[in-house]
Amino acid sequence: MEKVTEVYVEECTKSRYIKPLRLKYKQNKEDKCWDLISEHDDVAVLLFNKSKDSFVFVKQFRPAIYLNNSETEQKNNKVTINSEKFPGVLGITYELCAGLIDKDASPKEIAKLEILEECGFDVPLESIEHVTSYRAGVGTTGAKQFLFYAEVTEEMRTGKGGGVVEEGEMIDVIEIHKSEAMTFVMDESINKPIGMLFAVLWYFQNK
Repeated sequence: MEKVTEVYVEECTKSRYIKPLRLKYKQNKEDKCWDLISEHDDVAVLLFNKSKDSFVFVKQFRPAIYLNNSETEQKNNKVTINSEKFPGVLGITYELCAGLIDKDASPKEIAKLEILEECGFDVPLESIEHVTSYRAGVGTTGAKQFLFYAEVTEEMRTGKGGGVVEEGEMIDVIEIHKSEAMTFVMDESINKPIGMLFAVLWYFQNK
């Protein structure tokens, strides 16, 4: 996962996942424009393993985080990143189990599928609790994320998880004991999204 080499930065002209757009509008009779990205809404799931009294998170490499933790340079008419100076570990993040809403299914059904694919637990649909939804990347995407909560046990584990290899996913399942969770999510040296912090805080206030 952390072995990243031959890194180049290029202009994105076409993508399956995002679409760069420019929105032009008038606000209080003044002409304005804003560059943004259209992308799918998604789901995220806070998983708590009752058998181990621990939270179940996922660990993976995120190119956007790697880019923001690195520096680019011009080399042979290409924009590149020196992976020896900036190793792949800089792009490793810890996150909630999550996935895009890109199928003809409800957010809860997507959440159930992602729990199975990424973390290896088969959770009944009725055991997945909807917590709330919110907007992510309000300055760039405005996409909605649906947050769910589910409790699992070792008896519900049917596989090792790790994501769908055919889709290029490379995911490790990580468990953090409940007693260490707040220290973990507040550690600024660990790359993580804001939704993960919110979910853990929600847990300790409501469970």
